[in-house]
Amino acid sequence: MPTLDQSPLAPAAQYDTASIMGAIYGDGITGLKGAFSRAWVAALGEDLAGLYKDALARPGGAVGRGTNRHYVEIHPEDIRGFTELVSHPWVQAVCTAVLGPKYQIVEIGFDVPNPGARDQPWHRDFPATDQTLVERRLNSLAFNLTTVDVEPDMGPFDIAPGTQWDDPSEYDHGMFPPTSFYERYQARSQLKMPRMGDVSVRSALTIHRGTANCSDKPRPVLVLGVDAPGAGNHEKHDFQMTRRFYESLPLSLREHLLCRLVDQLEPVTQGHTIEGLMMGDA
Repeated sequence: MPTLDQSPLAPAAQYDTASIMGAIYGDGITGLKGAFSRAWVAALGEDLAGLYKDALARPGGAVGRGTNRHYVEIHPEDIRGFTELVSHPWVQAVCTAVLGPKYQIVEIGFDVPNPGARDQPWHRDFPATDQTLVERRLNSLAFNLTTVDVEPDMGPFDIAPGTQWDDPSEYDHGMFPPTSFYERYQARSQLKMPRMGDVSVRSALTIHRGTANCSDKPRPVLVLGVDAPGAGNHEKHDFQMTRRFYESLPLSLREHLLCRLVDQLEPVTQGHTIEGLMMGDA
């Protein structure tokens, strides 16, 4: 799918590596306000709405993440703006600072907490490995980009900063802390209410949850997953591109794509299921 006529990129800038590392290794989350224009985000929102409708109509097209919540993995060329997103100087600076110069893009999709979505249990998106627990290194990042202005009643994303380092020995499946730990997360809780154009990035190990959407509006958010070499999260996804689209991208971008090349795009059967979120709510 073609990109927008006008690039939303901010002027080239140097971003401070120490500040980025301090935020991700400290709070476990950081962001950039106004990274993209509202027009760019509105076009992305239109694309995601169509893809969501198609996914719901296709067996295996969407995976549940709790009551009235879905995750949908998509193809980069099915949205406008993929190239602009992964080429944004702040996105590239964050990936390089945290994951190294050979970082790999392994996932793109979106979450939709619909009206009636309930509080999720506090969780991680996947278990921590020895690289984090023993070596104290983070080897993956999740970028989030809202397609709407988030209001307090729309089920804002909730995160407990600093908890990416917490000991998971008592977690269910290494991902779900017992309810006896919730007081700690509530004390640290930060509700995030970004505006159209804002981008955030976090360690998926930082304890977080979606909150109840009491409004009459969905809250779609784009997800971009990036790994350090060897992290292995690509095995949970089916990141596809047609050869024609792949070859149209600059070499400097292609070297960061860990994807499957196909002649014709194939429907994605969602593989990154999180059973504890599919089973119910907090």
